[in-house]
Amino acid sequence: MEFLIKVLITAVAVWVATVVPGIDLVDASPAARIGTLVLVALVFGLVNAVIKPVVKLVGCLFYLLTLGLFGLVVNGLMFWLAGWISAELGLPFQVTGFWPAFWGAIIVALVSFALNLAFDRTRLVTRR
Repeated sequence: MEFLIKVLITAVAVWVATVVPGIDLVDASPAARIGTLVLVALVFGLVNAVIKPVVKLVGCLFYLLTLGLFGLVVNGLMFWLAGWISAELGLPFQVTGFWPAFWGAIIVALVSFALNLAFDRTRLVTRR
């Protein structure tokens, strides 16, 4: 159940990131958009789970030299890669360059953080 909630939170965060010019969700029906967002969230999760640790390991020196700011670039590249993979899978989701991916990744991170925080707080209140 928690996995499903995390995917839905990421899907909502990706949906919010579509306000950035260059990140497009092109589909007509709301049901198809929701399905696309969930699939893109799964692709984004897989990219972050599989490729991001390798990039962090290889780019460890860059993280140290930039005091962690290189992580913003890595997050942007991972979002761009997730957009490319989604497009290759035939999903109507496009990220058209590095800068849209960079800003989209920041939005996804902030929205995911806020929603995870709200969800955790709600779960804490219901346990008491």
